[in-house]
Amino acid sequence: MSFEPDVLQGFVQRYLDTVVTGSAQDVAALYAEDATLEDPVGGGEVHIGRQAIAGFYNNVAGVEVKTELLSFRAGGSEAAFVFAITVGGSMRIEPIEVMTFNADGQITSMRAFWGPADITTL
Repeated sequence: MSFEPDVLQGFVQRYLDTVVTGSAQDVAALYAEDATLEDPVGGGEVHIGRQAIAGFYNNVAGVEVKTELLSFRAGGSEAAFVFAITVGGSMRIEPIEVMTFNADGQITSMRAFWGPADITTL
């Protein structure tokens, strides 16, 4: 299965927009039922399944969040992108995320690469 790059970029932008405007449940709904999320890679547990993923996104519930897509690459059913996320107006993180999508456009895996060097205090 393969998507055109602009379709994948649309999926990524939908995700970034939903992180800003939606609830944890709304973001989790973009994921397949059995999806995996690792954020940050190597920094903790891998969240498996939509319910666990919603729990992860609950960490920023009620906090003002802004996102900006900075760089995007696509291939097949996967996308890699750099974006900026500003949390609560006090912190900016610039992770690299790699996402895989199924035929329905749902995220089947998300891996976020970032560490302390990628955080700026505002």
